[in-house]
Amino acid sequence: MSATPTELKTQLAEALKTITGLRAYAYQPDQVNPPMAWPVLDGIDYHGAMGPGLVTHRFRVSCLVGRASERVAQNRLDAYLAYDGGVRAALEADKTLGGYAQTLIVESADNITSIDAGDATYLMVSFRVVVYA
Repeated sequence: MSATPTELKTQLAEALKTITGLRAYAYQPDQVNPPMAWPVLDGIDYHGAMGPGLVTHRFRVSCLVGRASERVAQNRLDAYLAYDGGVRAALEADKTLGGYAQTLIVESADNITSIDAGDATYLMVSFRVVVYA
């Protein structure tokens, strides 16, 4: 039986918590408190193999890094984007997500942008993650 989206989001958040100083959630939090990250389900493909043999979940992990005007946010963004030691490495450290998935891959980091929240402008990046459950 395939893992539920909630189980996978919870495990992705647990993996993100291994990054020092990063607040990670299994859902989009309602308060801005960077640095923070959370997965959002983009879609599911149900029939990757015979019957329910391979269910593919596509997630976008959003990382709100910090105030766009702060140098520490720029440095933190660089650290999160690093191949070794960044978000990719944290998520791929246990590709089974504690046994909830067959494997996963962090395909890319994109949508590096700034967003307005409250009275501040924040730096943000998204990671595309595919989980095979």
